[in-house]
Amino acid sequence: MAREGEILAILVIFPMLLLLHSKTTQADTFIVGDDLGWTANASVGNWPQGKTFFANDTLVFNYDNQLYNVVVTDQVRYNSCTITMNSRVFESRHDRIHLVFGENYFMTGNPNDCQLGMKMAVMAEN
Repeated sequence: MAREGEILAILVIFPMLLLLHSKTTQADTFIVGDDLGWTANASVGNWPQGKTFFANDTLVFNYDNQLYNVVVTDQVRYNSCTITMNSRVFESRHDRIHLVFGENYFMTGNPNDCQLGMKMAVMAEN
């Protein structure tokens, strides 16, 4: 009889422990730059520090689209602050961009602002 109680406890407790240790499937939403938004004046490159991101989380970029935009790019273009005809450029003022697993690179299309640090890399876990 004690054996049945042990088995029942395992069957009930083990799934509960798995649930406690797994991430929920609901994605989080983050406002880039917090109250300052996506601007050249904000320290946006440092904004991701101390935060944990997962694939499918959403980054919201709020900015003045008369001055800025958001370019989703790769590491090479991120490092050199260059865009190509194939670059994904967002200009809505309130862009919602979903993270993919791994490194995600964002920058402004203005090379001067990009060189001054208006760019950021975000690592998204699975």
